[in-house]
Amino acid sequence: MTSLPNLAEIQSLEEALHLPEIRRSREAEALLADGFVEFGASGSVYDRATIIDLLAEESGGDYGDLRTSNYTLMPISNDAVLLTYETERSYRDGSKRRVLRSSVWKHDGGRWQMFFHQGTVRA
Repeated sequence: MTSLPNLAEIQSLEEALHLPEIRRSREAEALLADGFVEFGASGSVYDRATIIDLLAEESGGDYGDLRTSNYTLMPISNDAVLLTYETERSYRDGSKRRVLRSSVWKHDGGRWQMFFHQGTVRA
C-alpha cells in the first residue's frame, strides 16, 4: 500500500505544471503518467503525447497572472488521489477567466504522476 500524500505535496506538483519553465521542459513529461488524458476548458480532449507536444511549443507570451485557490485533496484508492481547485487568470485588457480544475494523481510505485486533468470554465 502506498502512503497517501498530503495536500501540500500534490499541490506543489500541480503548481509546477503552471510554471512556463516546467511546462516547456522534460520535467512536465515526467509529471504526466502513461495513459494521461485531459478534458480541457476549451472542450477539447488531449492525450499525453499531444499535451507534451503542446507544452513544448508554448511561447513565452503573456498569459496573464494566474491565481489559485480552494485546494482540496481526496483519496480515491490506495494509490490515487483527487485534487480539486480553482484558477483565475487576469489579462492585461482587464478580462478574467475563472476555471474549476480537477486532477487525478496516481502513484506508480516510485513517484506521483498526473493521470487525468479537467478544466471547466466558470461563468
